[in-house]
Amino acid sequence: MKYKHLFFDWDHTLWDFEKNSEMSLRTLFDDLGLQALGMPSFELFFEKYITINDLKWDLYRQGKITKQGLRESRFQETFAHFGVKADDVAWALETRYIDETPYQNHLINGARELLETLKARGYRMHIITNGFHESQNIKFAESGLEPMFDVLLCSDQVGVNKPDAKIFRRALQLAGAERKESLMIGDNLIADCVGAREQGIDQVFYNPKRIKHTEKVTYEIEDLKELLGIV
Repeated sequence: MKYKHLFFDWDHTLWDFEKNSEMSLRTLFDDLGLQALGMPSFELFFEKYITINDLKWDLYRQGKITKQGLRESRFQETFAHFGVKADDVAWALETRYIDETPYQNHLINGARELLETLKARGYRMHIITNGFHESQNIKFAESGLEPMFDVLLCSDQVGVNKPDAKIFRRALQLAGAERKESLMIGDNLIADCVGAREQGIDQVFYNPKRIKHTEKVTYEIEDLKELLGIV
């Protein structure tokens, strides 16, 4: 067995972020009367939110905005795109979204079966996520996957985000793992794969959208079950 420790990203890799967000926001869109405020449709609102949220998370990973800055601006800017000025409603949406979305439990297709197989094969598995621990801890528990992992490490518990070296070093330390026996699996090319590579950890780029890139990664897969052919 080349690898003993498998480190997984959480959102978009195991937990279906877009589906869970959509289900939560669809309900909140109606509850908070966003169409009456001037939103054209839920579909257009959600599409724009996903784009803005991705940009905000990129800035957060780079240390260019704070956790609070991310939370205060993502819905406000989504509203502004549609000409809606309602900061109080935007913040109400943010707080309810943070409170309610972690209880959604849709997983990426094949994630549960993959983890069960890997556990049965004797791998020690861990999570390294840039998500906020108060939300992620609920997601871990509600997903039913929590018992499969030894270490569940959120970036705000370390004070830095992936791809910062400190979070990878801390994860290795907590897991009692050596770099050469560890493998990082994630959907974010820079945060997960380049971050791990810079620490001498082999990586698997989970790339279901077949994003073109020029980074050197150890492995690349489009479907989670392909991981079984690697480890």
